[in-house]
Amino acid sequence: MAISAQDVNKLRQMTGAGMMDCKKALSEANGDFEAAIDILRKKGQKVSASRADKQASEGAVFATTNSEGTEGVIIALNCETDFVAKNDEFVKLGETLISNALSKNPSSAQDLQNIQVDGRAIGDLMTDLMGKIGEKIEIRSFERVRGEKVVPYIHAGAKLGVLVAFKGVGGAHINEVGKDVAMQIAAMNPVAVDKNDVDPSTVQREIEIGKDQARAEGKPEEMLEKIAVGKLNKFYKESTLLNQSFVKDPNKSISQLLNDVAKGLTVSEFKRVSVA
Repeated sequence: MAISAQDVNKLRQMTGAGMMDCKKALSEANGDFEAAIDILRKKGQKVSASRADKQASEGAVFATTNSEGTEGVIIALNCETDFVAKNDEFVKLGETLISNALSKNPSSAQDLQNIQVDGRAIGDLMTDLMGKIGEKIEIRSFERVRGEKVVPYIHAGAKLGVLVAFKGVGGAHINEVGKDVAMQIAAMNPVAVDKNDVDPSTVQREIEIGKDQARAEGKPEEMLEKIAVGKLNKFYKESTLLNQSFVKDPNKSISQLLNDVAKGLTVSEFKRVSVA
């Protein structure tokens, strides 16, 4: 049957697919719009399956908070090329993901993809876009943070982002120092907020490494434990957020920076995500 340009344009507006793809799908579906949509989706699913082994190491990070600033979500949405990461439709998909992640409170990336938007699952929207652009698209990271005040930060280029939650906020003006702390996390990639938050297996590994290093240096066996603890304390200073030196003023730690803003102000949690 003859497929009109008006019908092709209508299907394009409904799906966002290319003109020729829409024309072919309508022809194959004998003008049935629902069947044509299914054909386009199947094309997307085929693309998704055929590119399952491809490296989706580009993309963009999206972050937002609720109006009170007490809850935030952050997502790394990956694709295969930087060109696609800057595509308006890819960015729109990321914005759809992040807004629904905040408002619908899904517990996982899969639950997020099951959320319905205008009668369609977000996962189907992702599949449609894969079919259109011919690249693998996937959610690499999905994190949620809650606190007295949550501050988001997206690093230049949108390849890296941070959510950091504070407690003891009180009357403190948190936005400026909050951004400084978020930038610290982006730059220095701490493993935990404070010493007590470090995974016990990491602590044990650092102690064993310290002992092996001291042993290789010919230190007496009875001194190894003490030397290893000293090296562990250095690890804490370099790798836990509150004990790190502030990059803008190395003479003070992040803990001291926060205490200067308001006594008792500290970080309760953070999440750092990237596309790579």
